[in-house]
Amino acid sequence: MNNCTMLCQAAETPAAPATPAAPAGAQQQSGFGMMVPMLLILAIFYFMMIRPQQRKEKERRQMIEELRAGAKIVFAGGIIGTIIEATEKTFRVETASGAEMEILRSCVQGVVTPEGVKDAEAK
Repeated sequence: MNNCTMLCQAAETPAAPATPAAPAGAQQQSGFGMMVPMLLILAIFYFMMIRPQQRKEKERRQMIEELRAGAKIVFAGGIIGTIIEATEKTFRVETASGAEMEILRSCVQGVVTPEGVKDAEAK
């Protein structure tokens, strides 16, 4: 047989149904029933991951707002310095070598206390 004849014969035969009929008594799950587990997973994700991170960030922002001249701080890069002057968006900081730098408030990682570094994550 040549290819043309086989294709013609295949086109004439009816195709079998793709899915068999559902057995009697079986119910299809509704869209709402499938959505409940997904919503449950999202709620768990929110309360275990997102909410604690928001709380830590709020504590960190509050700590930065309370900083004044004379406070000893740690930058995000690990440099330790003492605040000389605090402005609305920056700090002027003096390091141990006597060098003065101006840094953004958002770069402050924590406050140095006699016990060690105290930051928002340690709480």
